[in-house]
Amino acid sequence: MAAQTALITGASSGIGEIYADRLAKRGYDLVLVGRNAEKLQQLAASLASTHGIKVERIVADLGEPAGLARVERRLEADPAITLLINSAGLIGGGPLSAGNLDELSSMLNINVVALTRLAAVAAKVFAARGNGAIVNLASAMAFIDTPAAAAYAASKAYVLNLTLSLDLDVKPSGVQVQAVLPGYTRTPMISGGAGLPAEIVMDADAMVDAALAGFDAGELVTIPSLEAVSAYEDWAARRVALRPHLSLAKPASRYAAA
Repeated sequence: MAAQTALITGASSGIGEIYADRLAKRGYDLVLVGRNAEKLQQLAASLASTHGIKVERIVADLGEPAGLARVERRLEADPAITLLINSAGLIGGGPLSAGNLDELSSMLNINVVALTRLAAVAAKVFAARGNGAIVNLASAMAFIDTPAAAAYAASKAYVLNLTLSLDLDVKPSGVQVQAVLPGYTRTPMISGGAGLPAEIVMDADAMVDAALAGFDAGELVTIPSLEAVSAYEDWAARRVALRPHLSLAKPASRYAAA
């Protein structure tokens, strides 16, 4: 069997870096995407030497159209790529009332625009081939209303909903899709979890290992901290049950007086 290649965004640190290590151990060749050229070079050299795999680097800022376009072209043109790990992400902007518009836009360009475009490219090429897999890193914040990080939480709810719909689109073509929803994870993004209670912060290694176990099990949605998977299944079932009532010819009776 020919070696498969995984393209990993956000690979120069944190969750993306750990995905690179774990997939290298599984024998994948890698295309690592990140902004930090020095860290990418160090990681690529280490993984290639340790595991005897091919590792390529794309130094790119996915928030910039030119950088994103380079990654899209690579993903579209290489038939060896069978796995996309959409790991790149930003947190920032603070409360919407703070008015940090540029910071909010930068975050949304990575969390929403770049992730969506790469998922769309992968979906097109993988579905045409009849195989492949797309992993989108969302967050448990998808289920949390928070004034401190409204746009970030909304971006992760977007990723979850996008992935659920994407699965309906490409699963019939033989493409596997997974959304991973970590809680607080000990990465540089949250300064190692400093100031948070230890019992709510998961080590990034453990999180990625759990996510890959969920991937191996064929889970569409993986929530590494969630012991009672029925809690998510109940939410998903209620969400589906709501659909027939969302678009009807007449307003609900409580609005009759208006």
